[in-house]
Amino acid sequence: MVETGDARETHHFATLVGYGANAVNPYLVIETMVELQRTKKLDPETSISELFENYRKSINGGLLKIFSKMGISTLQSYHGAQIFEALGISKSVVEKYFTGTVSRIQGLTIDDIAKEVLIRHRVGFPTREIPVQVLDVGGVYQWKQRGEKHLFNPETISLLQQSTRNKDYAQFKQYAKAVDDQGDNAATLRSQLDFVKNPAGSIPLEEVEPIESILKRFATGAMSFGSISYEAHSTLAVAMNRIGAKSNSGEGGEDPARFERKENGDWERSAIKQVASGRFGVTSYYLTNSEEIQIKMAQGAKPGEGGQLPGDKVDDWIGATRHSTPGVGLISPPPHHDIYSIEDLAQLIYDLKNANRAGRVNVKLVSEAGVGTIASGVAKAKADVVLIAGFDGGTGASPMSSIRHTGLPWELGLAETHQTLLKNGLRNRIVVQSDGQMKTPRDLAVATLLGAEEWGVATAALVVEGCIMMRKCHKNTCPVGIATQNKTLRERFDGRVEDVVTFFQYMAEGYVK
Repeated sequence: MVETGDARETHHFATLVGYGANAVNPYLVIETMVELQRTKKLDPETSISELFENYRKSINGGLLKIFSKMGISTLQSYHGAQIFEALGISKSVVEKYFTGTVSRIQGLTIDDIAKEVLIRHRVGFPTREIPVQVLDVGGVYQWKQRGEKHLFNPETISLLQQSTRNKDYAQFKQYAKAVDDQGDNAATLRSQLDFVKNPAGSIPLEEVEPIESILKRFATGAMSFGSISYEAHSTLAVAMNRIGAKSNSGEGGEDPARFERKENGDWERSAIKQVASGRFGVTSYYLTNSEEIQIKMAQGAKPGEGGQLPGDKVDDWIGATRHSTPGVGLISPPPHHDIYSIEDLAQLIYDLKNANRAGRVNVKLVSEAGVGTIASGVAKAKADVVLIAGFDGGTGASPMSSIRHTGLPWELGLAETHQTLLKNGLRNRIVVQSDGQMKTPRDLAVATLLGAEEWGVATAALVVEGCIMMRKCHKNTCPVGIATQNKTLRERFDGRVEDVVTFFQYMAEGYVK
């Protein structure tokens, strides 16, 4: 039995159970509830035992979801299974305390961990008197002025939106510098990499592949009509069709009215049509109106979790498009690397190639230890593209508990995939794509050097359309009309196709120091 003040969120309990705990006593949570009730921040009429019972039910529900995502039916199977990968923990700590856990990038020693614990204790119990004692605001889920560093913050969001709207490339370079210069904050793994410069100097721009052909290698991430509004979804599609790139329908149907070109030549059709285990809105007509069909085996920001759309986002239009019932939430059965057998996948690829003989078949995988082996199987199953999705991002359908503690940086999965395919003589048989919060030209350069030929950009494209990262996507209350189906809020959408086109041109042109 573990007695700890650190356990608060579902993931904390999952790791404790996964490493062998039979029971957990989160005493600090209970004490916090007592204090909140005493200060009337919680309903004083509700008993402490009832409040704690509500909390326990929530944690139980979250644990069930985690088991389900991993394809595990019982707590007994999850207990002590250690199905985790450690990020930022040194080999010495892992070998002694988490024996058998994968840890590829090293990190904190036991002394570093002790130092962090002491710092946290000192903040809570200072040795000298402080007039106003304020604890850390956190800011992990949402940007706070004195909280955790976020690469998308008021400064970078403003620079990106203004630079694309005003076609100001100098301002775009300011935005890219603000994101790339992470210094000691090291918000990404790629920030720790340095470029090795060509000693002979740069080559003339005329000898470099033209921007028009680079633009064709872009795709928008899989964001479904439902998780984001029609206006946001169709604006991305028109922009990508204008530059010869591909937008992704996301999991769950597309209105057939969008398959026809408009009189002015614009096209709202998404070139990439996604299918997943739920098959929402997937028809023959949907599949034939594509240039690429993507099989969603897992999702980067929430691996193992199918597309999830809260019921209040499923209005009559979305219900009809996705062949489902309005008002009823949509959750695909959790697709996962371990659930599809390679034979089933090969059969599905074959069937989809017959459904659309002119299109490519793309298999979406998630960055995790061993993904290179899975990608080799995908290549042998005759897929045309394999996508390695990173843990960052996630569209307007993710519940809050799924945003963190899932998945790994795309840098790890991409490098492993490229090298494994090369070792097995399969690299020339498949196109490798990657996505997961690629924000700047430097990110594209790193991805390309690690083995990607194509890149998916989603969140940054939504920011260009007007997203201000309120993190209320799942509540259907997006104030800028992007991640909502509320008609009144959708009227506030002011994204422009031209701005999205400008953004992708700047990304392709981008100067990297």
